[in-house]
Amino acid sequence: MFEILMYLFESYFDAGIYPDPDKLSRKLTAAGFEGDEINEALSWLSALQQQNPDNYPTSLDHMGMRHFATLELELVSYEARQFLVFTQQEHMISAVEREMILDRAVALQQKNLGLDKLKLIMLMVLWNRHKELDALLIEELLTPLHSKQIH
Repeated sequence: MFEILMYLFESYFDAGIYPDPDKLSRKLTAAGFEGDEINEALSWLSALQQQNPDNYPTSLDHMGMRHFATLELELVSYEARQFLVFTQQEHMISAVEREMILDRAVALQQKNLGLDKLKLIMLMVLWNRHKELDALLIEELLTPLHSKQIH
């Protein structure tokens, strides 16, 4: 499914939105993706579309610490959780966006979801919110962990 999400971002980011599910399904099939994988991605994207201002508060105004639920601890790797906390502390994402990202990460029901996959989920959530994405943040989210060089 992550290959589909990356394909969508690469193919439709400049347009600002991806096609409706029927048209998208046909395009993904033509691009060589499998039916089950397409259905899983479309279901995930449909739930992502539910993350609109009506379903979430505009902000979470609190100064407390966010503690992760047991399910989140099982499904999202330590490294990915740390990155999520870091991006919020550095004001790259809001507390509401953090919750949206966690929602989509947990929805995958994949144990120990890695940082690379969480970054792609972050990218999709922020793109879905039509948030103006900073070029440096996009670069950070698209840079695979293993390609970083130490200077």
